Amino acid sequence: MIHWLRSLLFLTFGLSTVVVYACFIMLLFWAPKSWLHAIVVNYCNLTLWAGDFFCGMKVVVEGQENIPDEPSVIMIKHTTTLETYGHVPFFPTTAWVVKRELVWAPIFGWAIGLVLEPIAIKRSARSNSVKQVISKGKKKLAKGVWVTIFPEGTRMQPGETRKYGVSGAALAQEANVMIVPVAHNAGDCWPRLVFTKRPGIIRFCIGPPISAQGRPPRETNLVVQKWIEDKMMEISTTYQEKRKAE
Repeated sequence: MIHWLRSLLFLTFGLSTVVVYACFIMLLFWAPKSWLHAIVVNYCNLTLWAGDFFCGMKVVVEGQENIPDEPSVIMIKHTTTLETYGHVPFFPTTAWVVKRELVWAPIFGWAIGLVLEPIAIKRSARSNSVKQVISKGKKKLAKGVWVTIFPEGTRMQPGETRKYGVSGAALAQEANVMIVPVAHNAGDCWPRLVFTKRPGIIRFCIGPPISAQGRPPRETNLVVQKWIEDKMMEISTTYQEKRKAE
């Protein structure tokens, strides 16, 4: 019961703060992008703190020394909501690749569109969406903005994965930039489609950069996916338990 109440408090805090920050950002639409990004980072840090304070989900970041100096493509394991905001404070300015409908959402979506200027794609038009990610992503990278992609396309249950979308590896190849893989065990504390959060240490692991040159994007995806899934098996108790049960 106590974990359920703490989760409710975390949800209430999160919903209220996201509305306040989103409205604040829209009121400051005229401000320099660096100011707006600083507000977003502040919000993400506050939400990470709230996850620890209310639910005991403490995030520990490993591998920050692997972050390149040059803009790159970040490919993150997708299991919860936490990683969508949790990576932001630890990387340079980044733009998400998101489904187009997200930026249409009142207040929250409008603020994302204004500040983060994501690469919004229509998922149903797959071939066209890959072209959009490459075209818009190259422009972002040329301006010094990193690009964040959740290559599985949807949140996965812990212990599961699926074929990676090709757009991230294709973008990295076309733009001649590195791919930075990220694994985390947030799903151990925040399972998909489960309201109650569990206390625990969430390891946010940033891997060594992976080159996208010299092989087709689909082969690059296999290299990235192997690193992420191997790391998941190392850090996630849910992964380990599922493997033992098989």
